[in-house]
Amino acid sequence: MENKPDTYFDETYELVKKYTDDRLLLLKIQSAKKTAKITSKIIYIFIASILLFFMLMFLGFMLAYYFSEKFHSDFYGFSIVAGIYLLSFLIFTILYKAYFSGKIKDMITSIFFENDPYDIDEDNED
Repeated sequence: MENKPDTYFDETYELVKKYTDDRLLLLKIQSAKKTAKITSKIIYIFIASILLFFMLMFLGFMLAYYFSEKFHSDFYGFSIVAGIYLLSFLIFTILYKAYFSGKIKDMITSIFFENDPYDIDEDNED
């Protein structure tokens, strides 16, 4: 009977160690999955932003040359387009905190705090 307490504590220690190792592995897998999800969204936003930038740049040139022909002055045509871009920037800056900032925070928070923390094989990717 002397060996019984040692065996009980050894078994308990091994079970706690195995449980801790399994939880750490689950945490690593969940962290890797969430990091991959955020990275894929960042890459998507980056590529979409570059394409949007070039589209707006060429549309800006087209609009500037259109206004240049209408007003018979390159200066006025490009100034009007620069004014449009400046106005768009000011509107975006004013509305950023009210509309965009919260949505970005919510998106990142929802990735980190999904409904089922034990479900590591979700199929409902966004």
